[in-house]
Amino acid sequence: MTARPASEPSIIHVDMDAFFASVELLRHPELRGQPVIVGGSGSRGVVAAASYEARVYGVHSAMPSVRARRLCPHAVFLPGDHAHYSEVSARIMAIFKGMTPLVEPLSLDEAFLDVAGARRLHGPAEVIARRLRALVAEQEGLTCSVGVARVKFLAKLASEAAKPRATEAGPRAGPGVVVVDPQGEEEFLHPMPVQALWGVGPATLAKLQRLGVRTVGQLAETPESAVVASLGRAQGAHLHALANCVDPRAVVPDQPVKSVSHEETFPRDLTDRGVLEVELLRMADAVATRLRHAGIAGRTVTLKVRFGDFRSVTRSSTLGGSTDSAHEIAEIGRGLLALLDPSQGVRLLGIGVSQLGPVSARQLSLDDLATGGDAGRSRAEAVVDDIRARFGPRAVGPASLIGTDGLRIARRGAQQWGPTQAGSSPGDGSNPDGPPDT
Repeated sequence: MTARPASEPSIIHVDMDAFFASVELLRHPELRGQPVIVGGSGSRGVVAAASYEARVYGVHSAMPSVRARRLCPHAVFLPGDHAHYSEVSARIMAIFKGMTPLVEPLSLDEAFLDVAGARRLHGPAEVIARRLRALVAEQEGLTCSVGVARVKFLAKLASEAAKPRATEAGPRAGPGVVVVDPQGEEEFLHPMPVQALWGVGPATLAKLQRLGVRTVGQLAETPESAVVASLGRAQGAHLHALANCVDPRAVVPDQPVKSVSHEETFPRDLTDRGVLEVELLRMADAVATRLRHAGIAGRTVTLKVRFGDFRSVTRSSTLGGSTDSAHEIAEIGRGLLALLDPSQGVRLLGIGVSQLGPVSARQLSLDDLATGGDAGRSRAEAVVDDIRARFGPRAVGPASLIGTDGLRIARRGAQQWGPTQAGSSPGDGSNPDGPPDT
């Protein structure tokens, strides 16, 4: 390996601390100091986030809520509120962009920043990192952990090292900011277990262990040819480069959205195809609305089904042109659903659109001219958008989605972490995870 240039660190990774739980504690200050779990509290729910008081008991995100309740019976479960978290996240990202325009969000609660061009105005990267933490705390009442390094993956590992820790004695504060000096990169990285590298999952870890590789340092010392022979050219070369602190990826702001989708886990397995088709229409309506609001359309429609035995399948169909129409997305979804047998019970259903791009003018067919066709539906859906913008998302929608409590809509993030209350009807809005948001 050639010697790396000793450049000043300018890549920052910011990761909010227990973001969803911390946001909820702002709304429920009486719960501070208690183990708080955000997510679906029902038998099919999963943990979205856990306060550090809950993590002391071994609770972590993506854990089944049933197991989390066994580990911490006195935990307080709160339903998720995706719409609110998105609003808070947008304000936090605005704080970051006030420091540098080069901000690459990874999710609602983390982002990369390139502050090379901001150092002259705001000072060294470490000073900027501490300023960011102070601004987030001052303006939002939240804490975050910040890593600073010369390259992206080292900055992410540094932010992890900066985080608070859950210990047997209770939550313990972390340093808040960790800076990886260019001259100390190997000292920081090489003692770590090899699974600390991006892309090392169970299967890759098993292959590396057969080579006698258990730490990042051992991987760096292993000839690249041996790693490539074991893992393949692309993955082997990539991981060997990371182990030697080589990561040429730049911070890329304003990355285009790759797909728009909505999926939900039902309180009970559904076997009736007609019921599933109604749920599919509800989700397609939400996806289409988001596409139109973003001014984009897509060519590929993908159906996702998870059965009661947790077996998941996806089916896709690619159109000749692009669409942002709920009618068309639902129609394609129904066709894909017809290829599957729901009699064994459907646990989760989802619909998504990908291969996105700007909305372009549609070429009218003879059928369109005679019947209104796609052009007529497009005008109708534009009117629906206008009505919803004025009177709210539940003001108008397909008649088949009318329930006992009015129009049933698919809210963005609803049941993302499973049903909150077992026994509620699918899509009836009983999952109290925030205001309707399509």
